[in-house]
Amino acid sequence: MKKLVLFLTIMFMTMSYGQEIKQVPLINVNGEGKVKVAPDQVCISASVETKGNNAKDVKKQNDEKMDAVLKFIKKMNIPTADFKTKQVALNPQYDYEKKKTSYNATQTVEIVVKDLAKYDELMEGLVQQGINRIDRVSFESSKLTQYQSEARKLAMKDAKTKAEEYVSVLGQKVGKAFTISDNSQVYHPQPVYAAMRMKAADSMESSNETLAIGEIEITANVSVSFVLD
Repeated sequence: MKKLVLFLTIMFMTMSYGQEIKQVPLINVNGEGKVKVAPDQVCISASVETKGNNAKDVKKQNDEKMDAVLKFIKKMNIPTADFKTKQVALNPQYDYEKKKTSYNATQTVEIVVKDLAKYDELMEGLVQQGINRIDRVSFESSKLTQYQSEARKLAMKDAKTKAEEYVSVLGQKVGKAFTISDNSQVYHPQPVYAAMRMKAADSMESSNETLAIGEIEITANVSVSFVLD
């Protein structure tokens, strides 16, 4: 008897709980927000690469060139916080045909230039002082976090506008947001790659205008479920 009562009690509670669960009417939409801004700084990754048959001599030559490069950067009044050494390497390279070992020394410096008017002179001077490889040049915004926030707000507004357009023909209204998912990808500035050699510096003139900066686009994407009233 007790088992029967317990069974009936559990069944009653299960049925009551099931009746209380109601399906919430929702509309699911995606929203996108874009902010276009002119970059106000440029990040340059540049390397000195030296090759030779003697490891000590190769490293010495590479160090001397990089020393001249760093002194030039300081002379350009780039704050010390805006440039740093990113990589130092000295690697043996064995030639199986000649059965000889050569050495390759590389030092890479990364520079953030916040005054774009210095770009041409800086690039020319880097090559003249010993830089023989420009690995990356990317134009960026110093207010990236602010613009990302603006893009997210625009994405939410876009999602709500879409939801209202869809349900307007049904005589319904968009209620509160039920779920929100951020689908934005991490922003990576688009790099510009180049292979600059000493001979390239000979044809460069500081008066030449070589930049066409344009705009960078910061995008946010969201998925939102709205309750229908």
